[in-house]
Amino acid sequence: MGVPEHERELPQSYTLFTPNNAKSPKICRDFVRSALETLGLTELADTAAVCTSELVTNVHLHAEGDVHLRAAIEPTHVRVAVYDGSARLPASRLTACNDTGGRGLSLVAAVSDVCGVTPTEHGKGVWFQLNR
Repeated sequence: MGVPEHERELPQSYTLFTPNNAKSPKICRDFVRSALETLGLTELADTAAVCTSELVTNVHLHAEGDVHLRAAIEPTHVRVAVYDGSARLPASRLTACNDTGGRGLSLVAAVSDVCGVTPTEHGKGVWFQLNR
């Protein structure tokens, strides 16, 4: 019994560009889920899909430009970053129980091992990490 084949191939990186529209969250979450399941990381796929959907939804609702998604699969963790063309940094906010939005970043922070924001030359990247 050696190291599984998909483990020997790490690290790997997958990139997806999509237009900023209402279909982008589903396309991006399905992309991330498919990559993780194909690599045998099914235990991370649901959490990664939810976090990806939240970050891409934020781009659709609050940012400019196309969505650039990068999923980096490392031997110790998976990191997904969502880049957009807005320099405006995201911020968690307090929500009332009847609010229909505003919980995405809090959800990502709660279910990921670590998350953050990285300013870029043309906007920002919002990312989360799931440890293996």
